[in-house]
Amino acid sequence: MDESARLSAVLRPVRAGNAFEETVERLLQAIKLGVVAEKLPPERELAVRLGISRVTLREAIRALQEAGYLEVRRGRYGGAFVTYAPPPPRSGDLRRAVADMGTGELADALTFRLAVECGAAQVLAAAAQAGELTGERRETLRRRLAEANSAGPDDYRRLDTAFHLSIAELTGSSLLAATCADARLRVTDLLNAIPVLQRNIEHAAVQHEAIVTAILAGDPDAARHAVAEHLEGTAALLRGFLA
Repeated sequence: MDESARLSAVLRPVRAGNAFEETVERLLQAIKLGVVAEKLPPERELAVRLGISRVTLREAIRALQEAGYLEVRRGRYGGAFVTYAPPPPRSGDLRRAVADMGTGELADALTFRLAVECGAAQVLAAAAQAGELTGERRETLRRRLAEANSAGPDDYRRLDTAFHLSIAELTGSSLLAATCADARLRVTDLLNAIPVLQRNIEHAAVQHEAIVTAILAGDPDAARHAVAEHLEGTAALLRGFLA
């Protein structure tokens, strides 16, 4: 369930007038967010998801292959395989990335993310409060929490993203899930520039647990507060590089 929802949130239909450009954008978003970590879905399925012709899809895949994001292999076990991996953070990367974005754009991106992720948690907690959060959805949320909190530094960003996006996906709103994916993508390069340390993972794990506890307890206000507290720590760090 969660894998299909995550794909639907990112790999949604594109507009006919800008089919090639939007297809490249959708695929790049899926790759950078780690929604597809190893291999794109089969060509026929992907074309249907995006609402485009297979010719347009092949052109977009070729462009991403030339840019170094994909490797296309032929044959029975072929397909479009993801070759992109975020570069390891280096000294000065975060400061340069934040400076390139600028004060206004960074503040806007952080506010956008705060609003949509707090809203998603509040909606999901309200569903739990009303007895509408099924056992399957509860288990999916717990599983995503466990995966993120037990991840090592190499896998942490991808699994942390999956955890955050799962909250919006589990509301059942495709628009909210897509918006949360967009909000996350706007800060992905900045997050990738921050070294992942074990103590940071452990600190985030406590906050993740608080978010899930509030949601499953059916407490919308506590869920919103827990997400806000979690995101504000990252926002404060990023703002600090503009001070």
